[in-house]
Amino acid sequence: MTTVGRGWLANGLAGVRILGHLVTGPLLRQRRMGWGAARAEVEADWPGSELLPDPAWTATHAVTIVASPAQIWPWVAQLGQGRGGFYSFERLENLIGCQIHNVDQVLPEHQDIAAAGEVRLAPQVAMRVARVEPVADLVLVADSRIAGSSTPETSAAVAGIWSLHLRPDPDGGTRLIERLSYARAHSLPERIFGSRHLIEPISFVMSKEMLRNIKALAEHGKVASVSREGHLVEQTLA
Repeated sequence: MTTVGRGWLANGLAGVRILGHLVTGPLLRQRRMGWGAARAEVEADWPGSELLPDPAWTATHAVTIVASPAQIWPWVAQLGQGRGGFYSFERLENLIGCQIHNVDQVLPEHQDIAAAGEVRLAPQVAMRVARVEPVADLVLVADSRIAGSSTPETSAAVAGIWSLHLRPDPDGGTRLIERLSYARAHSLPERIFGSRHLIEPISFVMSKEMLRNIKALAEHGKVASVSREGHLVEQTLA
């Protein structure tokens, strides 16, 4: 695979789908909120949930990948702007200045995501790496400033959580689960730009493409197997 998220036609059609979901709004929301996920996965408290115990809303998306967690993890570990990209609709992301470049190979220099400390969505927008369990869990947090706070310990609150989880599938392969959680809005800008009616349809289209491309890359591309400590240990074909 050499064209992950890069084709104009695919990006144009994705834009049309986003508009369709924005227009239909709640009509397809239930389907979007749990796309690909089993009921137990939707209801589960995934690692990172404790950081935002009372979210305004959550969405859980999932896909089954015919590969081991160790073969999938390298694609997850290198997520981010300036890293491996997001395996989604690159041209749409770059229309708003994200400067994303999706890769179709494992990048050894970007495997230690815990050391990186953050995952950038765009050059000036980053999520904090809150938890990493190699070959299993990646938890990213979006922080927001608290008005009137002056100390580092109290100057930020969790505005949202994006996490990815790898679990063996009893029927074979691996389940890749994505969990999105957003905090309750406390200001007008948060209500506008963090609106469920805006964010949820857009994130659904982009996340669905990301999960499908990670699946394709892990199943058919050249992948690196990793140890539980997060070290690349061999290069194989899935």
